[in-house]
Amino acid sequence: MDAPTTTSADNGTSGGGGGWFMPHQQPETPPGGESVPPVPAAASPETPPPVEQRVPLQRAAAARAQEASPDAVLIRRTMAEVGPVADKVTSYFYALLFVRHPELRSLFPAAMDTQRDRLLKALLTAAEHIDNTPVLVDYLQNLGRGHRKYGTRPEHYPAVGECLIGALHKYAEHIWGPEFEAAWVRAYTTISQVMIDAAAVDELRAPAWWYAEVVTHDLRTPDVAVVTVRPNQPYPFLAGQYTSLETPWWPRIWRHYSFASAPRSDGLLSFHVKAVPAGWVSRALVHRARPGDVVRLGPPAGSMTVDHTTDSGLLCLGGGTGIAPIKALVEDVAEHGERRPVEVFYGARTDIDLYDIDTMLRLQQSHPWLSVRAVIDEQARLQLPDAIRRYGPWNEFDAYVSGPPGMIRKGVDALRDSGIPSERIRHDSVEELVVTGD
Repeated sequence: MDAPTTTSADNGTSGGGGGWFMPHQQPETPPGGESVPPVPAAASPETPPPVEQRVPLQRAAAARAQEASPDAVLIRRTMAEVGPVADKVTSYFYALLFVRHPELRSLFPAAMDTQRDRLLKALLTAAEHIDNTPVLVDYLQNLGRGHRKYGTRPEHYPAVGECLIGALHKYAEHIWGPEFEAAWVRAYTTISQVMIDAAAVDELRAPAWWYAEVVTHDLRTPDVAVVTVRPNQPYPFLAGQYTSLETPWWPRIWRHYSFASAPRSDGLLSFHVKAVPAGWVSRALVHRARPGDVVRLGPPAGSMTVDHTTDSGLLCLGGGTGIAPIKALVEDVAEHGERRPVEVFYGARTDIDLYDIDTMLRLQQSHPWLSVRAVIDEQARLQLPDAIRRYGPWNEFDAYVSGPPGMIRKGVDALRDSGIPSERIRHDSVEELVVTGD
């Protein structure tokens, strides 16, 4: 996952929160006014047995992955075939779904063009990891838990599978055959079962969403606000994680935001939000939200957390509103009473964009093990990843990267070049685009 990256853009590509059947765009009527073709009966995955009749999730997933390994070739061939017409595949999928199962339309936002390509991105991710059971299962479990906030139920998955395979059948017709259909039925059955099981387990320990009241709204710049909310019940999370958030003005449209502090004794949660053009949720949070407004929060997610079993130093790169989870990590180290070195590089385009520098400098004054360096790239000459090459060495540090997707990619490359192995570089997946916003 999303773990998924961090970004602060509400441009329709940031984490919409769903995955396997998140909306892409307003579904088109099948071309030429043709009737929707029937999908072969074998393409509709079986309704899964009750949870209590299943073997443990991990063991079952591993067994299925081993059995389906030959199917991976067929699945990847399908994705390569439909890739050039991904928009048509996704639109046709939703046309099938809403024509055949109109009762599912209420699960999706009214404006479906705000969450583009989620279906195909999820398919590509799953296809990429189809032979890597631990990665695939972790990814799917996160999706399954996240789908609860949309009202997704186990009985919805067969309908989605039927229409997904129908759309693939139509647009991969040059290669499609019984062996492709069988491979996709097996894969989707496995995929959906992992998600269903994860949601069932999660339902026993957490609500599908939390209501949270806005208690403060601090406009730091004309387009950046720090929004603090009070959940209606305890909200457990770890510093460095993120959540999905829905505003009352755009129902069923969710965007991801990182927590801007470690867990607090008063239970309050803060987020740094940058309003961007066409950003439905981000613009609402920055320019419209006020104390007393109530938003909804999904479950926490993300693995960009501190390993407190080691004494390695922390090298943290935060760009723009990506400083939010970095600040949370610093607070987390302080609260654990640790004295390991923490080096923070805070990147911005201008002085004004260093909207939280005073907070970071106060933390530096309070903690002698913390060093904060501002990196301003006003002339587009000195970028944050390049700055770390001036300091170091970093071979005794764990690295954390948070910011726009491009910065994360460059930052990871720079960190590897400086000698930090990949397993010690932590960030949320660039593909999921989940740092602080949409």
